[in-house]
Amino acid sequence: MVHLWLRAETKPKEHRAALTPNSCRVLIQNGFQITVEKSTQRTLKDEEYEREGCTLVPSGTWKNAPSDAYIIGLKELPENDTSPLSHSHIFFAHCYKNQDGWQDVIRRFVQGNGILLDLEFLTDEKGRRVAAFGYHAGFAGTALGLCVWAQQQIRPGEKYPSVDHFPNENDLITRVKDQLNKAIGIKGYTPRIMVMGALGRCGKGAADFARKVDIPEENIIKWDLEETKKGGPFPEILEADIFVNCIYLNQKIPPFLTKEMLDLQRKLSVIVDVSCDTTNSNNPIPVYTGNTTFGNPTIAVETKNAHPLDVIAIDHLPTLLPRESSEQYTTDLLPTLLELPNRDTARVWIDAEKLFREKASLIDS
Repeated sequence: MVHLWLRAETKPKEHRAALTPNSCRVLIQNGFQITVEKSTQRTLKDEEYEREGCTLVPSGTWKNAPSDAYIIGLKELPENDTSPLSHSHIFFAHCYKNQDGWQDVIRRFVQGNGILLDLEFLTDEKGRRVAAFGYHAGFAGTALGLCVWAQQQIRPGEKYPSVDHFPNENDLITRVKDQLNKAIGIKGYTPRIMVMGALGRCGKGAADFARKVDIPEENIIKWDLEETKKGGPFPEILEADIFVNCIYLNQKIPPFLTKEMLDLQRKLSVIVDVSCDTTNSNNPIPVYTGNTTFGNPTIAVETKNAHPLDVIAIDHLPTLLPRESSEQYTTDLLPTLLELPNRDTARVWIDAEKLFREKASLIDS
């Protein structure tokens, strides 16, 4: 029997879950044991899991879980804890692309003889992720980008306030449409949105949201590999009102924008950096530093140009629609989780452990 232990998320305003009650029901029907930590932060309620046969335990008790339990979550473990990790963990660790502190994360597993099976690197035979939040990341990113652009017109000079999650997609669309229509009435035109990485999951989500709030198709500029093959920087970005970066960065590329370009005449006033590669040395948008949060959604970029420029760089955008994004994600992840009983022969899990061993061999002793 495989034992999955769903830990409570500790990242502020992270309302999603790596397992939903629906996915737990299927796993239990297939012989899994599911333990769920209680959480007041998670959109999916404790009683929903209990009804499906999950065992509820206090939040944060995963450290005392049976040694053979898989600890599953979404976001990073608390940064103030450096104790060794002895379990097999399944989550997005954000440490395989040399991000800040990556060695510290992996070192905890090495010291505790644990294993990291990173959700970002569970891939099929073609190297494509078996499950990703990309669609809802692009969807939510465009929603917030439009809201920030609208406020620039309605209340110029005011910093955008904190953001909370929405109960469903319709509520989000209604909210954005209301703000957007007010702003269009003031500005006199509908904003142009440029989506970089438009053919991927994230880019499709970004373009879909724009359509749902009635942005005309001609105002949605979709770029992907073909349009960017000459290499950046790309002055065309300055001609859009909102730039949504949805690329998956896996190699060094020329920057899309530079700080010097922002001093030029431009329409661009909002950048939504869905990819959030700010700590990556190959970051293609090196015009700001640090991520933003739902509590503090924007960074104002100082330029010689009086035209404003706000950056949104929230690394868990899908939690804007936590229930829908969690359901979509776990539906895609479920077939791979069902292979855990045969982990020694299941290619996706073999590859995930192999990648961890490779990364572990690279850290300083």
